[in-house]
Amino acid sequence: MINPHIATIAKTLLQARRDRQPADPAQHVDQLQSTDEAYAVQELVRKELTPKQTAVGRYWKSGASSRDASLLSSALLDSGVWASPAQARDWPFNMRLIEIEIALKINRLVAPEEAASLTHEQAHALIGAMAVTIEIVDSRWQQTDQLQPLLKLADLQTHGALVVGNWMPYSAQEVERDWARQRCTVKIGQAPAQEFVGTHSTQDPRWLLPFWLRHVTASGASVPAGTVVTTGSWCGMPAAQSGDLVVASFDGVGMTSVQL
Repeated sequence: MINPHIATIAKTLLQARRDRQPADPAQHVDQLQSTDEAYAVQELVRKELTPKQTAVGRYWKSGASSRDASLLSSALLDSGVWASPAQARDWPFNMRLIEIEIALKINRLVAPEEAASLTHEQAHALIGAMAVTIEIVDSRWQQTDQLQPLLKLADLQTHGALVVGNWMPYSAQEVERDWARQRCTVKIGQAPAQEFVGTHSTQDPRWLLPFWLRHVTASGASVPAGTVVTTGSWCGMPAAQSGDLVVASFDGVGMTSVQL
């Protein structure tokens, strides 16, 4: 039996977007029982907001707090993906938390049969390019103690918008990049730049590729060439304010910026 709360929660999130006011999560406590149900909410919201968007999204976010934690993924809305340098002054955010990430672009179609047995090494060979990205984390829920993880997942993993820098071809030498020594910085407004080295939660942003590809193809769909996935924050989630210029830089990869 399909959980009737799935449609109700989707309607709540859609209303919060229309009203530009975060919804109270208290009325939905314990209504979602699994990640599959949270993903079902995501899909209802995505179809309502972008009915012409392809069935398999062109842009995804994926990540985990560690290699031992469950990987979570969300298809992003095309309308909220912007090229750097981006202007977001008029975008209706309820909050503005910042994640700086590496995005990976797939170089060819991946069918479900291939994804099911991919090793990490085989998945690395599917990378065509990579770029520096800034995710602006936002929420359609009020930030209360009753905001449960499944409700966050249902709300596109609290995704607001994604800014994508220039794509750098993934050459043979990139296979040997030492991500444990990767340096990156983020500067938010007038605050001093913050520096991070080797701070990715899974040690290597490429690690999630086989798991993400299996998630996307679980319904039987293939992943088209050119599909992009962001791979998790290197800086935690520092807060930004309206009016701040946010600049992210990864040594040897590139930089990305967004004016809030």
